[in-house]
Amino acid sequence: MTPTSHITRVTDPTGTATGEQLLEHALAAAGRGWHVFPLRPGSKQPALHGYDRCPRTGACEQRHLGWEQRATTDPDRIRSAWSGRHPFNIGIATGPSGLVVIDLDTAKPGDTVPAPWNEPGVHDGQDVLAVVAEQAGQPYPADTFTTITPSGGLHLYWTAPDGVALRNTGGDRGRGLGWKIDTRAHGGYVVAPGSVTETGTYQVLADRDPAQLPDWLVEHLTPQPPPPAPTAPIRTTKGRRDAYLDAAIHGESKKVISAPTDQRNATLYAAALALGQLVAGGGLTEAEVTAALVSAAARHIALGAYSDREARRTIASGIRAGANRPRQVAA
Repeated sequence: MTPTSHITRVTDPTGTATGEQLLEHALAAAGRGWHVFPLRPGSKQPALHGYDRCPRTGACEQRHLGWEQRATTDPDRIRSAWSGRHPFNIGIATGPSGLVVIDLDTAKPGDTVPAPWNEPGVHDGQDVLAVVAEQAGQPYPADTFTTITPSGGLHLYWTAPDGVALRNTGGDRGRGLGWKIDTRAHGGYVVAPGSVTETGTYQVLADRDPAQLPDWLVEHLTPQPPPPAPTAPIRTTKGRRDAYLDAAIHGESKKVISAPTDQRNATLYAAALALGQLVAGGGLTEAEVTAALVSAAARHIALGAYSDREARRTIASGIRAGANRPRQVAA
């Protein structure tokens, strides 16, 4: 399948920016209602301290506040943050800003296009999005506020849908859109236009109000709902309780092992949620569920679908969600 025509690539020049210029860009973003926070000079990393070295003073006296909690549209706070001697780059917290940003990356030297995207004309995230749109029978989604990154990639800014809490995605994992495409929503941020790295400047390519995220993309990116909670404890034949729990672990592990490429992370989360209900009901321990699901995910980890750390984080999140719907197994 050949991708349809979409945004023409633009080569982004390198440059520098003064603290005053970056302050202007930060105020301009806040003027659109976008919540900003400082990034390290010349970097894409937050300038704020992390959890492991929080001084528990000032803004963090009561509790640690990360970049998402401290992002602001207050002009006075922004002027105070950017008035020092450090030319901070600018981060936009997408969740508080009511944004979903689709990040279309470029291929790096030596990258090969993986299946199922290795089709004629597919070279990067822009091409993959064109294929995704064509497969959905939809036009290429481009009529929105757009910035270009120093590498030549694109950030497409969209207004987040009402009533749907979209999260970040990466590549093909979970509800992701595909190779070289990330999305940033609740829990994520993007580097704002005007920010400068050693390779160049983030620049506005299409200056217009962000459009509403198309419905077909909302549907694609929306996490699958958790399974419904049972209304009563599961009852088994006398002496069959352990066999039932073993079968539950085996069944969920099998789902993880055989998960399709585009559902690996989502399947792992759903399995952890289902078994987390049994943990909350006292039938299983968190340790045995984690061990079983990490083992089941071993092939996906080896293939680079996600790391061991990411797998464990997904499992822990699923178990926590399952605790909200305890399942007891009565003998």
